[in-house]
Amino acid sequence: MRGGHGLARVAVVVRAGAAPLWWLGVLTAGLGLLPEGLAGRRIGVLTGAALFLLAAAVVSTTRRKRYTALAGAAARAGKHDVLQDRAVTARNWRRAHRWWLLLAFLAALGTSFALPAAGGMLLAGCAVGLWLKAAWLGRRERADEVLLWVRVDWLRAGVARPTGKRVKAFRSTGIAAGDAAPGGTRRKTPVAGGTRRKSPVAGGTRRKTPALV
Repeated sequence: MRGGHGLARVAVVVRAGAAPLWWLGVLTAGLGLLPEGLAGRRIGVLTGAALFLLAAAVVSTTRRKRYTALAGAAARAGKHDVLQDRAVTARNWRRAHRWWLLLAFLAALGTSFALPAAGGMLLAGCAVGLWLKAAWLGRRERADEVLLWVRVDWLRAGVARPTGKRVKAFRSTGIAAGDAAPGGTRRKTPVAGGTRRKSPVAGGTRRKTPALV
């Protein structure tokens, strides 16, 4: 890539785990209501509701100062940097975390024998927290009129966190770059003035992305 780097959207990485955690949480909570449990269904659901709110609040606010510092010091992406598609970023995160997701599902299901539905509601709360954090990033991106990116090779240390120790700085592009809107959601309509071009990606495949603006 002539000195360039593969870049993944920060907000997409943040929200990549939200959907699987949400559906695993819903499934686990539903299955968790089948056994009576040691504490009973009523206590289990009330505990789960408290855990849901707590998890959503904690996950959505954790490490915001780190995100703010990295965003404030973001350097402009170079012309040889390659922007990773939204779907590829999400798929890579979920593939790297599939065993952790399975472990979380089994652990939440196991707690149902003590507190029915509580474990599943905890997972769902974590999912909502990730969506809220991605939405917060999206508001910042819209306010600054930039999109935030992180080097793909810095996400390959196992945990794939955009604020991990390996991450030294974010990169930024114009608001029309890539195929994801601010906050990491799927871009619904083309951005005015955005042209389409083909760019090489790692592995020799090709994909389309709006040109940097």
